[in-house]
Amino acid sequence: MSLTAPPLPDHSAQEIAVPISASGQAWRRSLYRFRQSTLSIIGLILVLGLLLVAVAGPWIVPFPEHVTGSVATANRFRPPSVAHPFGTNELGQDVLSLVLAGTRVSLFAGLAVVLAGAFVGTVIGAVAGYAGGWVDEVLMRLSDLKLTVPGLIFAMAIAAALGPGLVNMVIAIAAGWWPGYARLVRGEVMAKKEEMFVTAARALGASPGRILFRHILPNVMTPIIVKMSLDMGFAILTVASLGFIGIGVKPPTPEWGALLSVSRNYMPDFWWTAIFPGLAIFIAVFGFNLLGDGLRDVFDPKARR
Repeated sequence: MSLTAPPLPDHSAQEIAVPISASGQAWRRSLYRFRQSTLSIIGLILVLGLLLVAVAGPWIVPFPEHVTGSVATANRFRPPSVAHPFGTNELGQDVLSLVLAGTRVSLFAGLAVVLAGAFVGTVIGAVAGYAGGWVDEVLMRLSDLKLTVPGLIFAMAIAAALGPGLVNMVIAIAAGWWPGYARLVRGEVMAKKEEMFVTAARALGASPGRILFRHILPNVMTPIIVKMSLDMGFAILTVASLGFIGIGVKPPTPEWGALLSVSRNYMPDFWWTAIFPGLAIFIAVFGFNLLGDGLRDVFDPKARR
């Protein structure tokens, strides 16, 4: 009687199931929910298109000399045509070139405002929420004091004091943009600092700064990211508002609000000079709002089953 080993199973013809981690499954469900929202997909396409135009703007504008301030008075107020799809303005400049170049300015300014406001607000809110006591009272009363002044009025006052210019405009708007982030982060930090991983880090001798910035803040970034995506549209609109009233970017730098402000004097006869800059503002605000709503649905903890 011979002893033979049983044949080994042939795994080549079988599909080997690879286990997926819990975080991977959560991301797959989140991506599935995002794909199910048609409006979120539209928002993502619009935002990606704006970013592409902002990056490639200097190379795709039909008349780059018009962006730098060159004029062509012989072509004043030409209606939309093959040569000038968006028409020309009062100086004979190609409106399409100005709108495309203004995309970079408006998106850069809006992004800078949101990043600066989020950074300052996150630091203030995190310190207030973790420290508590009189530190929390002082910082939150300062936030409440800022919220009593309308954001646009506050930005107008600072911009008027600093003077026109892109950097001054970003500083003026960002100076009043942080309280929303501060209150959001404060609430999240106050909830997280009572959880077990914070207690464990404290028991191991971690300093308060390390606990706050290495353990708590990485776990509260999701609502911050969602708020930043939602705020981008409003930041771009605020930038355009300051440009519209003349205390934004200095000419001849093209900016959507400034283009709209000049062209309002020629409505309704030369409607194209105002329609296309206004349409660019609408598309930017609409796209970022749709994308922000989609990200909020994806990252909503209550939606994760």
